[in-house]
Amino acid sequence: MLWNALRLALREMRRNLMRSFLTILGIVIGVAAVITMVTIGGGATARVSEQITSLGSNLIIARPGQRLGPGQRSPAPPFDMDDLEAIQRDVSGVAAVAPAGSAATTAVYGNANWSTTVTGTDDEYFRVRNWQLAQGRQFSETELRGGKAVCILGQTVRRELFGNLDPLGSKIRLEKLSCEVIGVLESKGQAGMGHDQDDTVLIPFRTFARRIAGSQDVNFIQISARDGADTAKVKRDVEDLLRERRHITGAKEDDFSVLDMREIAQALTGTTQVLTALLGAVAAVSLLVGGIGIMNIMLVSVTERTREIGIRLAIGALEKEVLLQFLVEAVVLSSFGGLLGIVLALAASLAIVNFLQLPFVFDPSIVLVAFLFSAAVGVVFGFVPARKAARLDPIDALRYE
Repeated sequence: MLWNALRLALREMRRNLMRSFLTILGIVIGVAAVITMVTIGGGATARVSEQITSLGSNLIIARPGQRLGPGQRSPAPPFDMDDLEAIQRDVSGVAAVAPAGSAATTAVYGNANWSTTVTGTDDEYFRVRNWQLAQGRQFSETELRGGKAVCILGQTVRRELFGNLDPLGSKIRLEKLSCEVIGVLESKGQAGMGHDQDDTVLIPFRTFARRIAGSQDVNFIQISARDGADTAKVKRDVEDLLRERRHITGAKEDDFSVLDMREIAQALTGTTQVLTALLGAVAAVSLLVGGIGIMNIMLVSVTERTREIGIRLAIGALEKEVLLQFLVEAVVLSSFGGLLGIVLALAASLAIVNFLQLPFVFDPSIVLVAFLFSAAVGVVFGFVPARKAARLDPIDALRYE
């Protein structure tokens, strides 16, 4: 009986191809929209996670002052090297601590120049940021202690100043400082908010303090927690230590801020997941619209086929058989719409993630859910026309013109 109902449903679809396609168009668009939105949202979430992870391993950053707004912080005493040593010595769970002082500068080589950021730090920076060298070497102990004029370039600076030339051993100028290039960092690409991590020049911290900043102030401290350590606990311990060292007691507000990048990553990924769910829910509304379209067309179909239904009932067909026939037609229509929607969604998702340069995150579960939902729409919205057809009086149906 089910097989016969399926054959009849396919025959009706072939007899009215254009009407069948227009009927399932809402389902096609709904399924495609849901899958595409969820796939793009998954790619955006993965990209956010990648960008936060690229900043460093279990990274915690301490800065003097509290953030007041974009690019603004409350005035506060800077950190110094003693603060770094205290964190390394007294906070358990810390793997590495690196000082950092930074300033905007112009790098010059020959006739080429490039506006970039120079950062004064030490070799712990590479460990904290989980950053490898593509060429050359790290700073030597002699260079760090003596404040030698040496530098390591990010890939963006290397490309802008040297093009395809080998920069190792060349000398570039950072404002009034002339320094020898001893290494080139591997590319890390963009971090959050479009910041280019490769647009940087690293020099020894003492060189930065003496020749550029003019002081031993540490702009911010970068801390890497050990693998397996609770970064939230490490963050609290760093805050407690800095409060003690800066003589902040009781309910007095901190004059510094400590950021746990893992917490930020979780907050950002949570936000993108919520937005993805909302977009998917909005797109799912079109599935309901498609279901209403199926119900309307099926009601029209019942009216058009009244005499056919009357003949079937007159020669002995049961009400449940007529009900099944129209239900199967509605489910077949919505299922075909679901399959077409899946194909359209995968093609659209691939095109969009390539255009936005996002990773393609394929989730089979959302494809299955969208398809099953489309089939369920056929059952729910096909029931009313099917019941109407099954309850027709055979005599009245045969008389219908």
